[in-house]
Amino acid sequence: MLNRVAVVTGGSRGIGRATALTLCRAGFEIVVASPEVEKNEEVAAEVRACSGTAITVNLDLSSRDSIKEAFAAIYAQARRVDVLVNNAGITKDALALRMKPEDWDRVIQINLTGAFFACQQVMQGMMKERWGRIINIASVVGESGNPGQANYSASKAGLIGLTKTLAQELATRNITVNAIAPGFIETDMTAALPAEVKEKMMASIPMKRFGKPDDIANAVRFLASEHAGYITGHVLKVNGGMYM
Repeated sequence: MLNRVAVVTGGSRGIGRATALTLCRAGFEIVVASPEVEKNEEVAAEVRACSGTAITVNLDLSSRDSIKEAFAAIYAQARRVDVLVNNAGITKDALALRMKPEDWDRVIQINLTGAFFACQQVMQGMMKERWGRIINIASVVGESGNPGQANYSASKAGLIGLTKTLAQELATRNITVNAIAPGFIETDMTAALPAEVKEKMMASIPMKRFGKPDDIANAVRFLASEHAGYITGHVLKVNGGMYM
């Protein structure tokens, strides 16, 4: 059986790390891609420890040159990309009235523009193979909005629009493009939030618990599998009922 290659952006920590390990256990060869070179290697070592195959690349999604160089390195080593998980993302929160232009630009650049250029790097190869999975990690706030996150919400809403457009463009080549919209997931990014914000979030979650990175990783595993071959252009909400 062909070992498929999965690239996980932002694979050095949090949801990305959990996704890399989960896909490894499902038999995928893993590419850990992020600018955190040492942490990339740590995750790759974890993948190899569970009898998987892993390579790492330094990927800075704010730079088109870095994106091109990283994917050139991936194809040189792995020869193919079957699954792209656009997981990398950042926040720079502020109320819209006081949001700095550079904070708007950087969040859009990494979360949306960088994801688009990453998609461009893999589409031709997937079309040639007539098989592919692109899975974009959006957010509940890309659908609901959230005060103080105009840039982040816009980037994730844009990612959902990108998902649906690419799904239509690539469907005839047996390439599916889907998004996952996580709710409040316990990661380094959310750990820094004030206690009162977390309490407010918890009150809005019918399941009365925060999500774990594995909750998202398991959804990625399903969408990356043959079982999801007739699902495309879908936004899978993994949020404990926070937004329906």
